[in-house]
Amino acid sequence: MVMSSDAVKKRKPKFIRNEAGTPETKRRAEGDQDVRVYNEEVELEDRDPQQDYMLYKDTCADLAKLMAEIQELKSGGAKVGSVEIEERHRQCSIHFITLKKLNRLAHMRLKKGRDQTHEAKQRVDVLHLQLQNLLYEVMHLQKEISKCLEFKSQHEEIELVSEEEFFQEAPAEISRPHVTRDDQHQLTLARLDWELEQRKRLAEQYKMSLARKEKIQKAIEQKREYLSSLQPGLHNIMQASIPVQEYLSMPFEQMQKQAEVARHLPPALYVLMVQAAAYGQACDKTLSVNITGDVDEAKALSRRPEDSQDDESDSDAEEEQQNTKRRRATVGVQLEDKRKEMLRRHPLSLCVDLKCKDGSILHLFFCYLMNLNILTVKTKVSTAVDLSGAVSAGELLNSESLLNCLYASDHGKETPNPVNRYQFDKVGITTFADYVSDLGHPYVWVQKLGGLQFSSDGAQSELSGSALSASHMERTMKLLRGRLQARLALHKQFSSLEHSIIPVSSECQHLFPAKVVSGLTRWTMMSYQEFTELGFVQHVLKAGLVCETDLFFMAVVERGTARLSAAVVVNPRYPEVMPLFSLSLHWKGERSGRTEDNLRAMESEVNVFRAELQGPRPGLQLLTNQIQRLCVCLDVYLETESQVCDGSEGPKEFPREKMCLRTARGPSRLKPFKYNHPQGFFSHR
Repeated sequence: MVMSSDAVKKRKPKFIRNEAGTPETKRRAEGDQDVRVYNEEVELEDRDPQQDYMLYKDTCADLAKLMAEIQELKSGGAKVGSVEIEERHRQCSIHFITLKKLNRLAHMRLKKGRDQTHEAKQRVDVLHLQLQNLLYEVMHLQKEISKCLEFKSQHEEIELVSEEEFFQEAPAEISRPHVTRDDQHQLTLARLDWELEQRKRLAEQYKMSLARKEKIQKAIEQKREYLSSLQPGLHNIMQASIPVQEYLSMPFEQMQKQAEVARHLPPALYVLMVQAAAYGQACDKTLSVNITGDVDEAKALSRRPEDSQDDESDSDAEEEQQNTKRRRATVGVQLEDKRKEMLRRHPLSLCVDLKCKDGSILHLFFCYLMNLNILTVKTKVSTAVDLSGAVSAGELLNSESLLNCLYASDHGKETPNPVNRYQFDKVGITTFADYVSDLGHPYVWVQKLGGLQFSSDGAQSELSGSALSASHMERTMKLLRGRLQARLALHKQFSSLEHSIIPVSSECQHLFPAKVVSGLTRWTMMSYQEFTELGFVQHVLKAGLVCETDLFFMAVVERGTARLSAAVVVNPRYPEVMPLFSLSLHWKGERSGRTEDNLRAMESEVNVFRAELQGPRPGLQLLTNQIQRLCVCLDVYLETESQVCDGSEGPKEFPREKMCLRTARGPSRLKPFKYNHPQGFFSHR
């Protein structure tokens, strides 16, 4: 590979590189016959890339070897311009020239490959574009074919008469059976012609009907104008007849207004109103029914959801925009809002007034809870006289307890609808009793008056709605009136008892002796907690004869040094259920019905013999008669006690004033507590 300088000098041919083969080089080549044109592109076609690669490796190896020899010569002390070093420099230059040529060839190969790749890509792009054009033409042709196949003529949308009717009804000049029966196209054209004839005839009938309609409308407008002119006159007549209606107790106008408002009542309140009004007209003329509340809000509730949605679409959009700007409500606030929505009342309520002979009125306010589907009631009592004198009678007319247990075990603390329990769990309500003071009591009888009945009521009745309400209306109204009379009677009696006076009516005087020495000294009211703390009433509590809804009182009867304490339990259903007395005597020690037979006998005298103590119906004097009998029994107990003990004539403190057949009987030495009228003596039972 190393060429000497002489060999280089002897080379006569002159090579001119021509990479691109320009015209100038060609002209020069034609002008000088000794000059041969050197074209690397032509040479590139004949050269093998693999051989060029091997030449490149060998050249690099020789170049590295020459460099190493130059390094050895320089390290051996040879000078820079020495022959050996210059010779190797020339050889290195030749190798560099070879490397440059190989580099040019590599770049030319790369350029040629890129050009070939670009030409191939252009051919592929042209073919792909042609393919896309063909696919688009195919798709366009397919769409045109589909349109042609899916084309429907307008006559296909016309509901033509059947072929049988066509041949039966159409005249022969239109039907042409000899032609249309064999040609479907002619049949379709003939049927279309017949359809056109029919429509022309119907159009004429339509025009005639419109003309007749216009005449009728004009007549209606004339009659409407006449009726509208009558309206002011009729209104004036109705206004002038109002005094007559009031005088005759026939308030037609008021009834009409109430009927208009009643259309917006929920079904339960509507049933209650209708049945209460019917009962008032048939059985109780003093009963009145009125509708109270916001009528406009009730009308808004009864409107259709789509109507309200159309009216409030703009306001809803504004509210949504405002809500997005506000802070997100906390979980507690959201839960409280859900509770309020769950316990929401209907804007209309019903007021039923029950009047008594003494002028007192029981106001019943019925409300409907829309989401819970139950009715609630609140009460208020109006009296002709002031009833604020008796302290112990404070709970008698309290709206929270006035109607408790109108029917047995109906306390009105919990909702009778079993579905509400699951609704309460969703909003975190533990018991409905927490909301009774605000919403009213959901008594079971209230639900039945509204035609509502739930599975928790026990035995299910086949009646429903108005029939269910009517079946309970009369008895419930009598119970309500009786409850008011009983509470008012108790209120009047408590006023006397607080002044140590036992009011005994003239009809009940024969039940007691003429002289009763023992007297009532104290009458006070107790709470349920105070009652349970008394020692001599524990047997009553264990027997389950006391409930928290009862009324509790303490009566103290005294005679001399003896003091008899009586814990009195008055059931809300008084006088249907007798008051219960528990006794404790403080005289020569403390005694009670649990420790002494005679005190237990005294309890029996006041607790058991209802027929003797009830008095005239409805038995409103029962409580005072029991207290008076308790005083009589204490007299008998004290007057006969000394003779039982030692047989003496008795102490001066309790002189014997009652006539007794026997002072004691039996091993238990029971005393004679039974009073016999008209003989006037006491005997054993």
